[in-house]
Amino acid sequence: MSRFQLLTDDQWALISDKLPHRIGKKGRPFSDPRLMLEGIIYRLRCGIPWRDLPECFGSWHTVYHWYNRMAKDGIFDEIVTTLIAAADHQGLVDWSVSIDSTISRAHQHATNITRHTGGFVE
Repeated sequence: MSRFQLLTDDQWALISDKLPHRIGKKGRPFSDPRLMLEGIIYRLRCGIPWRDLPECFGSWHTVYHWYNRMAKDGIFDEIVTTLIAAADHQGLVDWSVSIDSTISRAHQHATNITRHTGGFVE
């Protein structure tokens, strides 16, 4: 397994039908969906700019266009829902919820509002 292979074969089998696929049109060769998705995951995990994506994922521009299209079409939501459902079915998800009720108070002078106190203002 390469250090760039981020999805297991079982995970890939669950989500492969949700990704864009070839539709038979002539033109540019269709990119490998698994490679594109793993490039997206790698970029999001590392927090690197798109242009710094390793060349083993192909052109960063192509990976970015896949990311952009999948985000607009809601494909990522479907993928996350599918993977969480599979993990929950296997008992790997702990549904404990933690609620934080922290309050951050700011001093009145920390605001950006100008106050007129009745004095002379130029």
